[in-house]
Amino acid sequence: QVQLVESGGGLVQAGGSLRLSCAASGRTFSPRYMGWFRQAPGKEREFVTSMRMGTGYTYYADSVKGRFTISRDNAENTVYLQMDSLEPEDTAVYYCAASTVLGSSRTGYNYWGQGTQVTVSS
Repeated sequence: QVQLVESGGGLVQAGGSLRLSCAASGRTFSPRYMGWFRQAPGKEREFVTSMRMGTGYTYYADSVKGRFTISRDNAENTVYLQMDSLEPEDTAVYYCAASTVLGSSRTGYNYWGQGTQVTVSS
């Protein structure tokens, strides 16, 4: 059974920082991509960032470039989302995701975490 578990969400002031973690379980789990999506109230889920796990190549939505950074640990069991210069518009439920099927860096994700709330106050 593959499971993604997020942690690190919370309430921060505008301009502050948070770091989200996503721990992946599964003895033979080897995703093609891992990344982060978010969904604000009344909005569709949107792509935030992802990493091609075999190479470390990263992708970012224009709205977070220069502010958010995706990374992973040496064992490749955990990915992180470092969020700096947070804005109220970043408020959303953030979901960790992984893809083991054919697709792009932004689509085709077939494993999802439960989500963690990030709230940025003005």
